[in-house]
Amino acid sequence: MKPNIIKDKSYSFALRIVNVARWLRSRKEFDLGSQVLRAGTGIGSNVEEAIAAVSRRDFVAKMGIASKEARESYYWLRLLRDSGIVPPARITPLVNDCLELVRILTAILKTTQLGGSRAQILSIKN
Repeated sequence: MKPNIIKDKSYSFALRIVNVARWLRSRKEFDLGSQVLRAGTGIGSNVEEAIAAVSRRDFVAKMGIASKEARESYYWLRLLRDSGIVPPARITPLVNDCLELVRILTAILKTTQLGGSRAQILSIKN
C-alpha cells in the first residue's frame, strides 16, 4: 500500500489532540477540551471516509468537511495559545501542524476540482 500523507498526518495529529484534550480536562477546561477534541479528531475521520468515497463528488464533500474541521481546530488551538490556557511551548507545534493540514487539504481540494486523478490527489505532498 502506498503511503498516504494526509491520512498519516491527520491520524498522528488526532493522537496528539487526544493528549491535549486530556491535559485540558485534567485542568478542568472541559468545554475547550471537548471542542478541540471534536474538531481535531474530525479531520482524520473525514479523510478516512474520503479515501473510501464512492464518487468524486463524495470525495470532495468528505475532504471539504476535513478541511473545515482543520480550520476549526486551527481556531481552537490559537485560542488556547493566545489566551494563555496552554503554554506556548506545548501548543505551538500543534498550531503549526494544524496549519500544515489546512494547506494540504486545500491543495487536495484544488487538485480534485481541477480534475486531478485519484492517484495524484492522494499522493499530494506538502
